Amino acid sequence: MRFLLFATSVVLMLAPWAVSAQDESGSTEGAEAEAQAEESEEQRRVRRLGDMVGSDTDEFDIDFENLDMPAQPVEDVPEVSLPDPEQDAELQRLLRQLAFVPNDQETLDALSDLLDQVEADIDEALAQGDLALAQQLAGVMTEVEPDRAIIGEVQAAVERENSIGQTLQQAAAALEAGRLTEPAGDNAAELFGQVLEMEPGNETAQAGLVETHQAIVADAVSMAREDMDFEGAEARLVQAEGVHESPEAVAEARDSIAQFRERHIEELHQSVLTHIDEGRYDQAEEAITELVALGHERERVESLQASLADARLYGSFEPGQVFSDQVERLGRSGPEMVVLPAGSFMMGSPEDEDDRMANEGPQHRVTFDRGFALSRTEVTVGQFAEFVNATGYRTDAEISGASRVYDLDTGRMDERSEVNWRLDYSGAEADDNLPVIHISWRDANAYVEWLSQETGRSYRLPSEAEFEYALRAGTQTPYWWGDGSPPENDMENVTGDRDVSPTGARWNVAFRRYSDGHWGPAPVGTLMRNPFELNDMGGNVMEWVEDCWHDSFVRAPDDGSAWVNPGCERRVIKGASWSSTPSMSRSAFRISSSTASTDMRVGFRVARDL
Repeated sequence: MRFLLFATSVVLMLAPWAVSAQDESGSTEGAEAEAQAEESEEQRRVRRLGDMVGSDTDEFDIDFENLDMPAQPVEDVPEVSLPDPEQDAELQRLLRQLAFVPNDQETLDALSDLLDQVEADIDEALAQGDLALAQQLAGVMTEVEPDRAIIGEVQAAVERENSIGQTLQQAAAALEAGRLTEPAGDNAAELFGQVLEMEPGNETAQAGLVETHQAIVADAVSMAREDMDFEGAEARLVQAEGVHESPEAVAEARDSIAQFRERHIEELHQSVLTHIDEGRYDQAEEAITELVALGHERERVESLQASLADARLYGSFEPGQVFSDQVERLGRSGPEMVVLPAGSFMMGSPEDEDDRMANEGPQHRVTFDRGFALSRTEVTVGQFAEFVNATGYRTDAEISGASRVYDLDTGRMDERSEVNWRLDYSGAEADDNLPVIHISWRDANAYVEWLSQETGRSYRLPSEAEFEYALRAGTQTPYWWGDGSPPENDMENVTGDRDVSPTGARWNVAFRRYSDGHWGPAPVGTLMRNPFELNDMGGNVMEWVEDCWHDSFVRAPDDGSAWVNPGCERRVIKGASWSSTPSMSRSAFRISSSTASTDMRVGFRVARDL
């Protein structure tokens, strides 16, 4: 301000000389008068200026060496300020001086000294992490002396801070989303690591790596416990070790996984035994495979494999073993079952067999890869009564009101009303230990379904192949005992020329010189067993099997399964009865009947999967 007042005074002091030079062509008198008037006006103006700046004449004492300073600034004064008041005042003073005298070296040196202090303040702010202050000071530096290197350092620090912030956000998002180590470039471990490379002591990144490490360890434990992926769990723990150093946590996780693995192996071992016992062989094999992968003891694995191999053949049984399943509702055992061995045989009759029927061929080999169980005897009247009493079931004979019986007086087999499963072959009341007759295929099937439900086991009617396999019992002769008449009496309940009915009748076509001592069905298990320890397979009563009727064995199954066509109305009947002639008593003999038909010669026995 003092500089401006001084400039104005100088202008005023020189003004009269300028006026006199301009009025040389006018009259002297007029010029003098005008000059006096102007001088009076100037004096008034000076007085007014004196009123503004003070009346002391020292206000105008200024070094005349500065008289060449311009009346207006040569340059604009930068609009910047420093947060330190003293530094800012000095900065403003120096900037104003430079505005009037841009190249004044003394002022430039003073400004440089001041900026050195500011640069030191920037270094301190960066060291303390006060980036906002550093940016503010660098902004002043940029306006005043933009070539200083510290400005780039601040800019780099800002960019690094921004990059750190963005990377931390990405790392936190990856951690939240469970992207712990994958995918490359966008996982928590890698992103937190990048932050620590930019700023080694970043506490947020360090804490993030700790949390990531904990999540990876937890993931490893979960892989072991929930997915049973023990190899994957170990690989995960190795990853955790690379993310953050925490040996205690990893060791604890490894120990927990190892203990769980041992428990799992033992439980898996026991599950194999349970699967085998309950017939779930595929599940048992899968569990054994898993045990091998887990490194289970070799001897114990081999023991399980041997048990499974036996079970696939015979379940939890052995060939020839006899057992009975508990019928829960009755509180007692069901039919006595015999385990038959796996094997193969030629089903049907050879073309040169005497009395052969066309429907008995072509002869073909049937192979049983697994054993099965067959009831030792036919189902008895007493056993069928338990089923009827438990369910209220009504048989086809009861519904139709009739069945076929043998007339002792005439020797004829005729249909009679009011005959059902409670009666014997002649229509008299049947004893409980007799094989149940007057039973249709549908009645027999209803019984095995009930038995399966009550025991929880897979009972069914035998297939035709299973029945013939069990009947032959390893033989290929026409009868299980060989050729011709049975060598001993009481081998099978079939027609013998020495049999006599209660009314004195004899068979016209029968085995020669043979008698089994029975006219009509005998109590089950009375006569000799065949080589498979089964009773009455070749005599006593004919029996229903599962198969639909086919008039030949062309395209018949070769695995022993039942040959069934959906909706078939005729089923196969196998075996001989008390009234069967020698030709009808052959092992290959087969006939059929409708699923609802009943007869005094037909009963059934049950099969069971092992």
